[in-house]
Amino acid sequence: MYNLVYILFIALVAPLLLMMFMLRKRSRLLVGYMLIGIFVSLFVSELNTLILNMFNGDMIYVTTTITPISEEIVKAIPVLFYALVFSDNRDRVMPIAFATGVGFATFENMVILVQNIESVTIGWAIIRGFSTALMHAVCTVAVGFGICFIRKRKKLFYCGTFALLTMACIYHGIFNMFVQSNYKYLGFVLPAVTYVPILFQQYQYYKRKKV
Repeated sequence: MYNLVYILFIALVAPLLLMMFMLRKRSRLLVGYMLIGIFVSLFVSELNTLILNMFNGDMIYVTTTITPISEEIVKAIPVLFYALVFSDNRDRVMPIAFATGVGFATFENMVILVQNIESVTIGWAIIRGFSTALMHAVCTVAVGFGICFIRKRKKLFYCGTFALLTMACIYHGIFNMFVQSNYKYLGFVLPAVTYVPILFQQYQYYKRKKV
C-alpha cells in the first residue's frame, strides 16, 4: 500500500509540476501552493500512520483528538511562512491558503479512494469532494484570513497565531466527531455552511476594492 501511495503522489504531482513552467506569476503561485498542499498531505499521512500505531489503531480517538492538530498545524505552516516572509496582502494570502487546502484534500481523497476501492460510491465521492475537502480548505483559509489581520498588530501576533491554529484544530475535530456519529449529516453540511459566508465576504471585499 505504501508503494501505491507514492505512485499516486508521482502521478498527481508530475503533470502539475510540468505545467508550472507554462504559467506566470499568480497562476504559478497558486499551482505551486497546491503542490505544497499535496506534499504536506503525503507527509501528514505518514505521520498519522505512526500516531495511529501508537494508539493501537483507535481510529475514532485519533481522528477526533490527534489528527486535527497534526494536519492543521502542518497544513498552515506554508501559508504562515508566505504571509510572514513575502506578503500579508489578503489578495495573495487567501487564494494560496485555499489552494493549499485543496491540494491537501485532493491527495488525501486519492489515497482513501485506492484504500477502499471496492466500497466507494458516487455518494462517497460527493461527500469527500463537497464536504471533507471543503473542510480542509476552509480551515486553511480561516488561518490565512486571520494572519492578514494580526500580522500588522505585534501585540496580537503570537497569541493570535496560536488562537487561529487552535480554532482550525477545533473546527476540524468537531467535523470528524460529527461524521463518525449519529449526527454525521450535520458534519456533511458544516463546511458548506461555513464556506458560503466566507465566499460572500470575499465578494463584498472585491466589490469594495473596485469602487
